[in-house]
Amino acid sequence: MSQNTFKNKLKEGSSPKGRSGKTIFSWMEEKLDVKKILGEGVPVQLVPPVGFVALLALIYIYSNLRAENKIREIEKAKQAVADIRADVTTLEADYMKSSMQSEVSKRVAAFELYELNQPPVKLEIPKK
Repeated sequence: MSQNTFKNKLKEGSSPKGRSGKTIFSWMEEKLDVKKILGEGVPVQLVPPVGFVALLALIYIYSNLRAENKIREIEKAKQAVADIRADVTTLEADYMKSSMQSEVSKRVAAFELYELNQPPVKLEIPKK
């Protein structure tokens, strides 16, 4: 039985899936010229401290964004409380005005009930 072999369908100088041979990493390496900065490779002993600093930076950014969102929520809540407080004050003033004797007499005039102009009379029933 013969052995399985793979055919090389790529032409020389081309890359898989029709790409031009450059990846984003090779482009970054070309543009940033990492070899001038770091030499031939990245020093392995620098990876943990740099990773830790990057993690701290991400935590700092996350906490700042979260704090700003909370501040916006608090400001919205303060505005809502101020609006409700104004509504309550208006309703209380309307209620106090509507419960005045002159306002009540105006409303019951439609039912032909009028305010007395003389003091009430006390009726006394003699005991037997």
